[in-house]
Amino acid sequence: MRHDERAGDQRMERPHVYGAVVDDATRCVHYNGPTDIVAIEFRCCERFYPCFQCHADAETHPLERWAPEQWSERAILCGACGHALAIDEYRSVSGCPSCGAAFNDGCRLHAHLYFQVPPPTA
Repeated sequence: MRHDERAGDQRMERPHVYGAVVDDATRCVHYNGPTDIVAIEFRCCERFYPCFQCHADAETHPLERWAPEQWSERAILCGACGHALAIDEYRSVSGCPSCGAAFNDGCRLHAHLYFQVPPPTA
């Protein structure tokens, strides 16, 4: 069952986070700074990973990016508190709206790896 189909509760039972995770806040061997506390549910396998490298290391299928019409999916997990964010919500904040933990702003540089970022408008 997709996360946005659940009865309105944005906190879900904390899902398993796959990959080379180094702590309970979803940091991994690739990204383990103080604000690297986000895991992303990958559209292709419906598994949460801390980053694209963890996904590539663990899976044999190609990565599928989330299309803009799917950005209401609660595919982002705050590693600090377990709050599930919709993709569009995550893309508009710099920290968790539930617990206030800061997210790594540098993650925006990798948005094109996870999301079908629409072309810039003229």
